[in-house]
Amino acid sequence: MENQGFFSRLKAGLTKTRNQIVSGLDAVFTASEIDDDFYEELEEILIMGDVGVHATQNIITQLKAHVKVAHLKRPEECREYLISSIREQLTTDENAYAFEERRSIVLVVGVNGVGKTTSIGKLAMLLNKQGKRVILAAADTFRAGAASQLAVWAERADVEIIKGAEGQDPSSVLYDALQAYRARKADVLLCDTAGRLHNKKNLMEELKKMNRIIDRECPDAYRETLVVLDGATGQNALNQAREFNEATPVDGVILTKLDGSAKGGIAIAVESELHIPVKYIGVGEQVEDLQKFDANSFVDALFLQS
Repeated sequence: MENQGFFSRLKAGLTKTRNQIVSGLDAVFTASEIDDDFYEELEEILIMGDVGVHATQNIITQLKAHVKVAHLKRPEECREYLISSIREQLTTDENAYAFEERRSIVLVVGVNGVGKTTSIGKLAMLLNKQGKRVILAAADTFRAGAASQLAVWAERADVEIIKGAEGQDPSSVLYDALQAYRARKADVLLCDTAGRLHNKKNLMEELKKMNRIIDRECPDAYRETLVVLDGATGQNALNQAREFNEATPVDGVILTKLDGSAKGGIAIAVESELHIPVKYIGVGEQVEDLQKFDANSFVDALFLQS
């Protein structure tokens, strides 16, 4: 993470996850031998910690191979390799933040209640601090108060916002925002999109329509779609990411509300099962509580006891 202060908040935010996973591992590693029961208990602990079935299977398979090659005999000898294997499941590409360095259009998707609008506001502030000219598009026109909420964040972040009337066609708001983006020569356009239930066909059709408008109006712009997931919902978050990715290819995840949740392992599941990088992580309400995701810091915060 970018600073020690955030690492401390991250470590505190992952306390429940750490208690659930690490306390279970401590018990398993005191077993007398490495046998089928050892692997089964390990698998159960990881899955209960929302690490995900796919990632857990990868981790167990790698561990078994390592035990055989290294001729390990005692469970406690597996601890460091296990942590290393978990770390390997998290691979945020070095180009993950390319949109910050180019003229970009970013669609932000996610169901209602995950912290989507708030995350957009915090991201706008982070980009503004980098000296970027940011425009917000309030295209979540179906949720009462969404545009007003985003307008508060726009004022706080000192960025421009383009919004329409409640109930207006979201794509028309995006169209107006694209004209402003071109006219102002802005660096980044962040578009808040409708957050109706992810299994509603009309929402997915709306996203496809928005992408067609961007294709037509700004064909040369660098584009990304970020999905905001509520980390506290565990496997539901994974399912939401999968559904959105089927409707419009998702480039990254903003994982929110990990503070106070026992489901922090979902970050590992998302990357391992969907191959979508977690790009930002949120562990609180303050602006500085949204930061770029760093796999090493995340795993350290999860497993370091001191």
